[in-house]
Amino acid sequence: MSKQAIHSDNAPAAIGTYSQAVRAGALVFLSGQIPLDPATMEIVDGDFEARARQVFDNLAAVAQAAGGDLNQVVKLTVYLTDLANFATVNAVMEDYFEQPFPARAAVGVASLPKGADVEADAVIAL
Repeated sequence: MSKQAIHSDNAPAAIGTYSQAVRAGALVFLSGQIPLDPATMEIVDGDFEARARQVFDNLAAVAQAAGGDLNQVVKLTVYLTDLANFATVNAVMEDYFEQPFPARAAVGVASLPKGADVEADAVIAL
């Protein structure tokens, strides 16, 4: 099976040796997104909710570049440096996903790239 790299100018450029997403057959594997503004490559200003929204905006941009959208996400993983923010992630997700919601894991981590406090990656079934 071949794989195809996916890129969107509406999401932050990769800051390492990875693709924003890779399509393999009908599945698209979206790399982790942190709350970077694609134009400045800096963490967005604001509170945790604003940062969580930027993460999902970035994922949505990559999903769109792959020919899909967030409602085609079948698996989502959210990484948090403070699990106390889990309820906010749930509230934000209601604005980005429709039922049936994707399978999901929330993982507490010690740190994330660029000092971010939230990151998410996903798998889309097209």
